[in-house]
Amino acid sequence: MTRIDRRDFLIALAAMTLVVLASNILVQHPFTHLGLADYLTWGAFTYPFSFLVTDLANRRFGTAGARRIVYAGFVLAVVLSVALATPRIAIASGAAFLVAQLLDIRIFARLRDKAWWLPPFVSSVISSALDTAIFFSVAFYCGVLPGTGSTISGLLGSVGVADECVVLPWTSLAIADYGVKLALAALAIAPYGAILRLMRPFTTPRAI
Repeated sequence: MTRIDRRDFLIALAAMTLVVLASNILVQHPFTHLGLADYLTWGAFTYPFSFLVTDLANRRFGTAGARRIVYAGFVLAVVLSVALATPRIAIASGAAFLVAQLLDIRIFARLRDKAWWLPPFVSSVISSALDTAIFFSVAFYCGVLPGTGSTISGLLGSVGVADECVVLPWTSLAIADYGVKLALAALAIAPYGAILRLMRPFTTPRAI
């Protein structure tokens, strides 16, 4: 790895770390505007940028380098989720992040030679759907929320796995979450294109 490659890799790793850290902190704060406090947290607006980081890493380093970034993000996501949430939420968060990000890398690689905007957009849209499906189905697999509340506030207030479950419209949460991811996948095309113009292209599989 050259000095410039190492520098760029550390920048990508720092960016993924920042996105995951911010998301795990902001997910504790409901989005109180427009009456959406029971459907969204501020973390929903930061987490989708992890796909932007992965796609840029894929373009810069290829699939092998992008996977390294994702594995590092996965470890961080699990550690932070264990510290900040319930065990079930930690498992759901880690599994969703790893599987969806690896799928994103694979789809992006298949579309690498298409129009510049197509790989990040298509990979993010499909991978975000899988991320949402895995997280909400695992976190709320019994169709209810583990804890003592019936809203996002109840989820954020949970400190362990309770013996009782409270009914929660988790499908509505999933739809709202995916809607935000779709919107940000479209908006992220602009910064992706801007950074892409400044980025050194990936050349060989052994660049990292």
